[in-house]
Amino acid sequence: MNDDLALLREYARNGSEEAFAALVSRYINLVYSAALRQARDAHLAEEITQAVFIILARKAGSLGDNTILSGWLCRTARYASANALKIQLRRQQREQEAYMQNISNEPEPDDNWDQISSLLDAAMEKLGPKDHDALVLRFLENKNFAEVGAALGATEDAAKMRVGRALDKLRRIFSQRGVDSTASIIGETISSNSLQMAPAALAKTVTALAIAKGATTSTSTLTLIKGALKLMAWTKMKSVVVIGIAVILATGTTSLVIKHQHHVKDQPQGSIPESSWGFMGYATPEASLQSLLWAMSKDDMQKITGSFTPEYETTFMQTAGKGKSDSELATMFGRIAGTIGDFQSVSNEVVANDELILHFHCNSIGNGTVPMKNVDGEWKINGNLVFDARNDSAH
Repeated sequence: MNDDLALLREYARNGSEEAFAALVSRYINLVYSAALRQARDAHLAEEITQAVFIILARKAGSLGDNTILSGWLCRTARYASANALKIQLRRQQREQEAYMQNISNEPEPDDNWDQISSLLDAAMEKLGPKDHDALVLRFLENKNFAEVGAALGATEDAAKMRVGRALDKLRRIFSQRGVDSTASIIGETISSNSLQMAPAALAKTVTALAIAKGATTSTSTLTLIKGALKLMAWTKMKSVVVIGIAVILATGTTSLVIKHQHHVKDQPQGSIPESSWGFMGYATPEASLQSLLWAMSKDDMQKITGSFTPEYETTFMQTAGKGKSDSELATMFGRIAGTIGDFQSVSNEVVANDELILHFHCNSIGNGTVPMKNVDGEWKINGNLVFDARNDSAH
């Protein structure tokens, strides 16, 4: 067990304030820097940092022995930052989006950091966990390859190879966003610029609030914590079983098999049978989902894509739908609809004023979710349908 986890276990078992304070002192600049890159506001970055360490205190006893704490903290900072940005005023969100768009269209400056910094955390999120943690250790903590290898349970040479491959993946992601640079320059730029010093008093404040598990923190910070925990749970759930639309079409799969593990004792009543599906419009999330399934069952590509948000339609056509004709896509969508069959809306989990996650149940597969977004008064599909096989009935 590494020293980070030893301190965390000491805090979890004995409530050692000294152990937790040592972790805060060790990683507060890392977390604050990640928050500042994404929030672009020093005050909000401090609040996000507080939320991250409160979450760490709450989860101190549940992190696995192989956890790379710096990587975990960076991921948690992304969840907290994402939630913080969602609850900001639309004006602030538009300004942030406009800023990111502007820098992606500008020529590469002499100092790459201005161009890389706003893209870094979202790009890191696209990497696998081991690649992500390797880059955090190497470039955000500036550890040598022997130290990276020791943390990952690998040799120095294996760590060097892992970092090299991960950095090249990061370079390709940046290239897709209009940043053309070499892997070595990207690595040097991140290493030289990514760590910002947190305000001197923040460590003491964070430690006190975290040890109290957030009991004395502000309402706005508690809101950040609640939203971040939801995003963490949602991300974990998505890794269980992802069907749907993008995965099946990307692989050309024409049938779907879900392994059922547990029995659902109280399944929702009043399911909408496939035979009665119709086009219900987009006035409510439930109507939008039924309209999508109806369009899929009718091979109606115009109404299928009409059920998507513009952002999701663009993403879908550039990834899973790339290179496929409308007839090929319609046929595969039809098979998905047939697999889902009868369904029942269960609940709406609000993410933001104009975003939610619709929870539903279908008799043939089990419990599912789909992200929705309100666009000009209409609820549209904003991501893949996801099923959690852990809640399904046994076959």
